[in-house]
Amino acid sequence: MPVTLEAATKPAHHPPPHRAAWARPALLLGLLVALAAAVFASLAIGTKAVPMADVLAALGGSDAGDAVVVRELRMPRTLLGLLVGLALGVAGAVAQDITRNPLGDPGLLGISAGGAFAVAASIGLLGLTGPLEYVWFGFLGAALAGALAYLVGGTGRGGSTPAKLALAGAAVTFLLDGFTSALVLLNVRTLDQYRYWAVGSLAGRDGEVGLLLLPFVAAGLLLALAISSRLNALALGDDVATSLGTRVGLTRGLGALAVILLTGAAVAAAGPITFVGLVVPHAVRAFIGPDARWLIPCSGLAGGTLVLAADVVGRMVARPGELEVGVVTALVGAPFLIALVKRGKLKEHSR
Repeated sequence: MPVTLEAATKPAHHPPPHRAAWARPALLLGLLVALAAAVFASLAIGTKAVPMADVLAALGGSDAGDAVVVRELRMPRTLLGLLVGLALGVAGAVAQDITRNPLGDPGLLGISAGGAFAVAASIGLLGLTGPLEYVWFGFLGAALAGALAYLVGGTGRGGSTPAKLALAGAAVTFLLDGFTSALVLLNVRTLDQYRYWAVGSLAGRDGEVGLLLLPFVAAGLLLALAISSRLNALALGDDVATSLGTRVGLTRGLGALAVILLTGAAVAAAGPITFVGLVVPHAVRAFIGPDARWLIPCSGLAGGTLVLAADVVGRMVARPGELEVGVVTALVGAPFLIALVKRGKLKEHSR
């Protein structure tokens, strides 16, 4: 029986029919509810607890009570965390599909390392001092590093194979990490400023940063959703995808572009927040299977929920100070990664 593109874009290992009928919509609905809860928690919980009635009143336009705290301080931080989480969750799902690598995350293509190097250079060489000043350097560095990794991994014999992309990304990462280390170790002022950015944080970020990067995140999300069916075909293997009419090189290139846009914006806004892009797609895939048409939007919602929840936890456990969101996600992500290794779940994504 000939294989059709429609059949190919559906995962070969379907969940049981009784589960497939309700599991995906149920998870999508559950993630929407969880994300809404995380948003309200982010607005209400902090050094000063704000009653939920005051949060709702502030959102409704009232100036009574702690409306200023909610609208002026926590709303920009919450929206930035939502933007970063959405971007990292979707970028991780796409990165794992285009590289067919279970360890694929937004940093796999050297994007985080590129953003880190550009920020360190802007601080050490240009004397910039605030996130709003070096946000574009972070985005540009991330984008150029991702493009370089894709250019190196996508040329030569065989084109852009998953293994070549992963190796090229690792090479770019090691190279840029070396330059970054040299910059921060040779200049104490650079080291002081860079280390607060590099840990991954939403604290102290101006709300304008999110507005500046919103168009790039929106473009990356739309592009990822647009190629989700092609990613399903790509996961069957390059030869099968080609026989089905999928342009493998173009699909992988568009996927890499989506990852660069999303990760570059997230890194520029909040620094390299680790494990979100790695952990979230694996967790979502365990419930709904590998179908990218569901995996991508659900990973975005789960990523937003995880980043906001981690930010809230960081505010609660170290009062009156706080743990940075990058520290909390790493503490959550490392045990999850160990569990994946122990259970033998890290396999190449092919169907």
